[in-house]
Amino acid sequence: MRTSSVLFLCCILFVLVGCSQHTTPPPSSGNNAKSAPPVVDPAQAATITGVVTFSGTPPAPVKIDMGLDPACTVASKTPNMSEQVVVNNGKLANVYVYLKSGLGEHSYPPPSEPVTIMQRGCRYIPHVAAVLTGQTVKIVNDDPAMHNIHGAPTLPGNHEWNISQMPKGDPILRTFDAPEVMIPVKCNQHPWMKMYLSIADNPFFAVTPEDGSFTLKDLPPGDYTIAAVHEKYGEKDVQVHVGPKETKQISFGYSAQ
Repeated sequence: MRTSSVLFLCCILFVLVGCSQHTTPPPSSGNNAKSAPPVVDPAQAATITGVVTFSGTPPAPVKIDMGLDPACTVASKTPNMSEQVVVNNGKLANVYVYLKSGLGEHSYPPPSEPVTIMQRGCRYIPHVAAVLTGQTVKIVNDDPAMHNIHGAPTLPGNHEWNISQMPKGDPILRTFDAPEVMIPVKCNQHPWMKMYLSIADNPFFAVTPEDGSFTLKDLPPGDYTIAAVHEKYGEKDVQVHVGPKETKQISFGYSAQ
């Protein structure tokens, strides 16, 4: 009887030890967090600069009829023409240029200053904007008209929004957690109002002005893929190597389709 009791207790102890082993989580193999950005010696930093060109005859700008809202007609002080394709002396504006790959996985702290999207004359200013992940986007209504801002990101971590904003009303603030290229933003009140917002996971990006130029500076030397994206003509990629203290010039060419 005593032998049976001992065997029974041993079995119970074995089961308890076995359960304890199975329910204890395994040690972590490391986290998946991105590392801090590389420290770049200013004396060794590289620069990539260039221009986006356009060949052929660009499509004629489309005239915008703002008669739908008299407040827009009063507020507008510029020619009411579309901004989808803006070409000046063979150079293409409103192109988002960014470092697409080659840096590795790093987490860059967002700037404290917001990027402002202004609604003025029932237009979005600028037509194309870009921010770093976590950086604040400040949407301002400078018009005597009500607007309804509708941003439509598609990636997890970026949330769609559809918010009305009173004339001269309080700014709307938004941040984004995931990199995403050319998010469409429109006004549901005024169908001609549309702009594009890109979210970058590194600070090496630019939007071309009317002269088509761009500069990505303070880069660590290395091999990179640089991408240019236009709302109508799509994306083009360039592979580039930059050495210490080197300034490398590249270009992107678009043409009428």
